[in-house]
Parts: sequence; structure tokens; C-alpha cells
Amino acid sequence: MRVKICGITTLDDALMAADAGADMLGFNFWPKSKRYITREEAAELCMSLRAELAADCPLLVGVFVNMVVSDVSRTLEIVGLDCAQLAGDESEAMLRELRGTAFKAIRPADAYQAQDDLAYFGPVMPSNEWMPSILLDASVPGQYGGTGQTASDAVIEIVRIGVPRLMLAGGLTPENVAERVAAVRPWGVDVASGVEGDTPGRKIADKIREFIWAARA
Repeated sequence: MRVKICGITTLDDALMAADAGADMLGFNFWPKSKRYITREEAAELCMSLRAELAADCPLLVGVFVNMVVSDVSRTLEIVGLDCAQLAGDESEAMLRELRGTAFKAIRPADAYQAQDDLAYFGPVMPSNEWMPSILLDASVPGQYGGTGQTASDAVIEIVRIGVPRLMLAGGLTPENVAERVAAVRPWGVDVASGVEGDTPGRKIADKIREFIWAARA
């Protein structure tokens, strides 16, 4: 069970998540996000993280919303990220251009849209076994993740059947992740607000540890 802690904004939180056993850390480059981090801040953070953890460093994922492919590629290079999560309205052509270094986050509103998304993005899902094929999040109009909402069971079932490595996001907490994992059997889970307190972007150590333990239990 892979676990991604998303919306990392400080080195302390990154080290805390890595120490707790996170497989992936997500950095949000969408300026409207409550967990936004600049490219320069992320580059310094990731350099320090890799220097301290070396081979034990989790995979570092950049989260992008409607950014042009050249800027995504440049950010991956400058920050030293392992891959990109495209969380906006990106096309399958953009995934092709990024050549296996990106996966798509989808937020289908219903079962029909879920089927359409799988048909559209299925041919360009990454083949790398350490990356999710697709990340599934809840559909909230005008939002691109990090809402704390949950996708419907019907949508989850369609996507789960249709992809080899599903990463489930949306509304997951230390209290409910074990139940969701048992019901859905995803390849991995993604959490941001579920391991935070009242301040978006600042993680709580106990919540991270409890989340990861519950997800794998």
C-alpha cells in the first residue's frame, strides 16, 4: 500500500512524513491552493531533503494545475522532482508530451464521466510501476483537489476496475482510511487535509503516523 502525503510546505513536515514511512511527498504548484509552494522554495526544500535522506528519500511529486508542458518540465528539472501529477484540465496530448513522467488526477462527477475519463486517459497512463496509473479525487466544482470530499462508490468502482494502479484521494483520514482501503483495494492512497489541523499545509506528526499505520494495517 503506497501512501502519498500531499501539500508539503516545510522541510520539517517532509522529514516527519518520510520518517513515518510515506512513499511519496506532494508539492502543490497551483497558486490558488491553500498549500501552494513556490518553485524556489520547493527546490531548496527538496535539495535539503535529498541531502539528509539520500536513498531513503520518498518519491517527490509536483502537483500542477493547467500549467503548460514546458513549465511543468522546467519545474521538474529545477526542483528535482521524480514525476508530475496533472490535477487540472490537461489533455491526453500533454501526458504524451511528458513521456511517462506524469500521471493524471481525475474527478468524475458520475459513473458516465468516469467511463469517459478512463477511455480518454487510459492509453496514456504511465507504465512505471512506482507511479499510480491514475489518481481519483472527489468532484467539487471549481476545485482541483484538497477539498476533503469523497468520490461516490459508483465512480470509485468503475475507476478501480479500469486501471492497474489506482491512487485514491479525497476525504481520507486516520479514522476512515482502513475501511476505505478494505472496501476499494487501491494501489495507493493520498492525503492532505486529513493529516492537518487548522492550518492548511502544516502536518501533524501523530496524524501522519496513524494514517500510514491504518492504511497498511
